[in-house]
Amino acid sequence: MKKILALVMVLVFALTVTVAFAQQPAAKPAEPAKKAEPAKPAEPAKKDEKADKKEKVQQITGEVTAIDTVGKTITVKSKKKELTVAVTDEQIKDVKAGDKVVVKYTEKDGKATAKSVKKVAAKAEKKGEVKKEEKKAEPAAKPAEKKQ
Repeated sequence: MKKILALVMVLVFALTVTVAFAQQPAAKPAEPAKKAEPAKPAEPAKKDEKADKKEKVQQITGEVTAIDTVGKTITVKSKKKELTVAVTDEQIKDVKAGDKVVVKYTEKDGKATAKSVKKVAAKAEKKGEVKKEEKKAEPAAKPAEKKQ
């Protein structure tokens, strides 16, 4: 009986020691050294983002000298310069070579991209049409002169 009691005591002691060591956190193996990260240029990146958000919209008014439907560009010639602008199909659906247009655009990486393209009637044509209509309307609009 003494042998059984001694055996039980040894087993209880062994389990106690095992449980005690199991509850302690295991020693972690050494982590490999971290690679040095390159310095991040935080300020220039923020400036570029701000520049993208605040794109400067420019405007050119002139005559359409060329339309490239495949490359989706138009060339506008003003009094001062000639500019080729990237456009969408919807922006140029009613535009033809020789039309007067106002193009609002932005430049990025040396490439102009249209924000809007609007046709404008030539001022000389408008004034000429108005004068012709007034001349036709004047004789009919004059009241009859009274004879005294």
